[in-house]
Amino acid sequence: MNKITTLTAILAFSLSFSQQPPQLNKNNVKEVVKAMTLDEKIQFVSGIGMSVSQSSDGPVAGSIGGKVPGAAGATVAMPRLGIPSIIMADGPAGLRIEPTVINGEKTYTTAFPIGSLIASTWNPTLSHSVGKAMGNEVKEMGVDVLLAPGMNLIRNPLCGRNYEYYAEDPVLTGEMAAAMVNGIQSQGVGASVKHFVANNQESNRNGVSALVSQRALRELYLRGFEIAIKKSNPWTIMSSYNKINGTYTSENSDLLTAILRNDWQYKGMVTTDWLAGRKYADQVKAGNDLLMPGRKQETKKIKEAIENGSLQEAELNRNVQRILELVVKTPTFKQYPYSQKPDFTTNRAIAQQVAEEGMILLKNNAALPLSAGKIALLGNASYDTFVGGTGSGEVQSAYTISFYDGLKKAGFSLDENLKKAYLSYITEEKEKRPKRMSILDVIKPVEEFPISEEQLQQMSRNCEAAIITIGRSAGEGSDRSLETDYVLNDKELALVKATASAFHAQGKKLIIALNIDAVVEVTKWQDLADALLITWLPGQEAGYAFANIIAGKTNPSGKLPQTMALSYSDIPSATAFPGLPKRTPTESVYNEGIYVGYRYFSSFGKPVAYPFGYGLSYTQFEMKKLKSPAKFNKKLNLSVEVTNVGEVAGKEVVQVYLSAPAKSMDKPALELKAFAKTELLNSKQSQTLSFTLTPESLASFDAARSAWVVEAGTYTVKVGNSAENILQTATFTVPKEIVVQKVADVLKPNKAFDELKR
Repeated sequence: MNKITTLTAILAFSLSFSQQPPQLNKNNVKEVVKAMTLDEKIQFVSGIGMSVSQSSDGPVAGSIGGKVPGAAGATVAMPRLGIPSIIMADGPAGLRIEPTVINGEKTYTTAFPIGSLIASTWNPTLSHSVGKAMGNEVKEMGVDVLLAPGMNLIRNPLCGRNYEYYAEDPVLTGEMAAAMVNGIQSQGVGASVKHFVANNQESNRNGVSALVSQRALRELYLRGFEIAIKKSNPWTIMSSYNKINGTYTSENSDLLTAILRNDWQYKGMVTTDWLAGRKYADQVKAGNDLLMPGRKQETKKIKEAIENGSLQEAELNRNVQRILELVVKTPTFKQYPYSQKPDFTTNRAIAQQVAEEGMILLKNNAALPLSAGKIALLGNASYDTFVGGTGSGEVQSAYTISFYDGLKKAGFSLDENLKKAYLSYITEEKEKRPKRMSILDVIKPVEEFPISEEQLQQMSRNCEAAIITIGRSAGEGSDRSLETDYVLNDKELALVKATASAFHAQGKKLIIALNIDAVVEVTKWQDLADALLITWLPGQEAGYAFANIIAGKTNPSGKLPQTMALSYSDIPSATAFPGLPKRTPTESVYNEGIYVGYRYFSSFGKPVAYPFGYGLSYTQFEMKKLKSPAKFNKKLNLSVEVTNVGEVAGKEVVQVYLSAPAKSMDKPALELKAFAKTELLNSKQSQTLSFTLTPESLASFDAARSAWVVEAGTYTVKVGNSAENILQTATFTVPKEIVVQKVADVLKPNKAFDELKR
């Protein structure tokens, strides 16, 4: 071969090599986008994977087959550019996938306690631990992004997905969610906070429009997301199904670009909820990067929009780039050798720990704790305990420790024959029901097993105390019923009354446990209980956590993340939920404005059954030595000393509320601005907790100026252990108005409506 021939061959080889498409890495994302064809880009913004399968262990949804059966979906792989398919899976109470067969045995993921219980701990450190445990299972089971946490504000107690969410307050919601996201992402996998925003009901969730003011949106419904996004930088945000003021959230550039990208400077990816929205090109244009789980019409409509000029290819490129920026961070892209062997032992211990710390003692007339002895254990849920809700937050776990199981292991004497009778009855009643075909089929409680008065009389003579467990569950796809979920039915009330009568006649105590997904009415019957404990849906280790509380091995320290009203009619959104028309609401008017939960009850002097932030302990605490400057200067540092003045070691939650001047804007009587939980304090031990309030903490949203504003005047710091039990106060002044941030003047209501004012 002569020199000319050799040179020609080298040049041909070099040209051929230079024409090879780039292979994706973290430094060449823009180059890869440029190398994609238009059809590839359009295909890439549309996900894959929505099929429904039936497991022998129960219904699952979203099986994409192959790598992770039962996952909710995936992104499109493009091998010619070195782009792998990224796996996403539910959900807020743990990794929801099909049980995986490994070496001939099924491996199940951990069913953690629900979001409302995690919020009830008021302990961000513990929320981080739960997130870390979930992230461990996500990574080791071959998943890249966990579709969690759910963090919509709890506006009304009848929302079917309240169990997934944290609280009625955006500060508590945002701080707990940020800790959860940081825990998940500490494991090198992504979190997807959801549902952005105002997905506060399940009734016609795919079509209902939330008619809500700019101020209520900014101060309540968006605020929790803002806190979580700024403090944890989640890899993805999931837009919601509903409309806001007439426009679907996934098609709303005011929400997804003006607020999320511009006001908050969010850099991550946005995905739709599954099958959300109607106008696919509008979703791309609005900044909704990934459309899940992929529909055939999406690519057709997006291409048509590009061709007719209503969508620019530059807008498509932007979305593709954001998806790729997520892809390069994932375990799949980094070829992580997932083991399918998470640290289940540690994770289950964390599930139990958070369950114990999130259970709330509402009432205790010297009934708890109980020493080991004979207990009359009543109520279906004592034996068939609800541990989680249904829908995308439903986890298939290897086992469930019922309240009976936990008490038995803890050494309490229980009636084995009564257990057999309960379980036989529950099994027979469940067999009468239609087969459950979908995770959207809510599991309703079986009617209470009948206990005769004669049986109760005998139990009252032979047992030291009675425990009745009232069970409730709910889930995605439908809202709770006022008549069958929120209030106790006739058979439940009859059991409570008859048991109280029999045991009180013998001078013995009745303890009622509320194994519930969301708050219930207690006014009609709580006087009959000597102790009242909310266990929520406590995850698979439920019984062990319950027994430790009952026996006093663990001192309860949970606090309510939601107000418990005297009656449903007292709740400010009661007349407007879930909207009109009632059967299939097309519009839900948020006429309560900023007065959600304790903001309403405290501002309008409405008595409640149990206030926001409330929860008892087996010990007592004092809060003293509140230190706070008299003048606000850029920030305000304050501290308070907490002392355990009782005889039992325990934890207390310090809640910092603020009352602000209302010169130019209507203001609630008080608002939560900060909180912290003490370490475990022994008898007579003290701990000083410190807090910092910033201008952002003090600001209210002035819709007239589209700005966050701190009014000049005198502010009152109120420190206590519930919204109604303020133990220390201090005042400080803001010498002159502070305009903290001017933001986009967007998301205006599309029609006028009356909004509640003080």
